[in-house]
Amino acid sequence: MEALINTYMAEIIAVSTIAIFMAMLPGADFVMVTRTSIYNGRLAGLYMSLGMCLSVCIHASYSIAGLAVIIANSPWLFTAIKYLGAAYLIYIAWQLLTTPALLNKDKNNKTARMSAFKALRLGFTCNILNPKTSIFFLSIFTQVVSVDTPLIMQITYGLIIMLAHFIWYSGIALLLSHPNILPRFNRQKQKIDKVSGFVLMIIAIKLTLVNSI
Repeated sequence: MEALINTYMAEIIAVSTIAIFMAMLPGADFVMVTRTSIYNGRLAGLYMSLGMCLSVCIHASYSIAGLAVIIANSPWLFTAIKYLGAAYLIYIAWQLLTTPALLNKDKNNKTARMSAFKALRLGFTCNILNPKTSIFFLSIFTQVVSVDTPLIMQITYGLIIMLAHFIWYSGIALLLSHPNILPRFNRQKQKIDKVSGFVLMIIAIKLTLVNSI
């Protein structure tokens, strides 16, 4: 195994570096984890982060199976995936933008409950349908990872990407749900909804303009 790692060290470094910056790059996932952590608390934010990581397993699986090459060379399939993901982001954005303000300010300062399953499901769905994530995996497994790379190494790359995402988004959830920080955001929940919706809408529109990986 040590010899294998040494042989593919360049790929490991490249994938790890890209995975870290990809996780940290603000996007739909960042907006969703941020909002959930503020509105629904630490546990919901962590489960949403876990859901996103589970979706990374799906992206990695079809990439390892060779479907990434098929998608990358099939314009209509790539376009369908891109628009499906963008439509989902627009749907979430519209919900946030049209959310009515709570009349009771005391309620506005309380953390709403969200079940672990719902947080997990929302995180999974958001990431699995996120065109940015799909484009990222298509790029990694068609341009960075060699076709001759052993299966065990490709699985390792998937685990590295998953770990990078979980560490980053869990960190965000823990930070924003901290007792000393959360009250500051609680007073601005309505504004956070509108800003989040606007940002998601911009991200969705921008992603539809991507022509190729």
